[in-house]
Amino acid sequence: MRPSEVIKKIVITQDAVSLIEKENKLTFIVDARATKGDIKRAVEELYGVKVQEVNTLTTPRGEKKAYVKLAPDYKAADLAVELGIL
Repeated sequence: MRPSEVIKKIVITQDAVSLIEKENKLTFIVDARATKGDIKRAVEELYGVKVQEVNTLTTPRGEKKAYVKLAPDYKAADLAVELGIL
């Protein structure tokens, strides 16, 4: 699975922004077939950061949501500004 196919969109909600600021996490909607390894690889390749941890869940709407915690060397807020979220 190519990185551009794994990541569908970034989530921009009040809760997602709170996670960026407090826990150094970004939230994405990803392909339902993507594994945690696929998601980690895609984020690292697309955004040039190191990922520490990936957690996923399936929303009631049937979308797969990924919470991606960046390594301490990288700031989620900096990446969010670069992506135009903050």
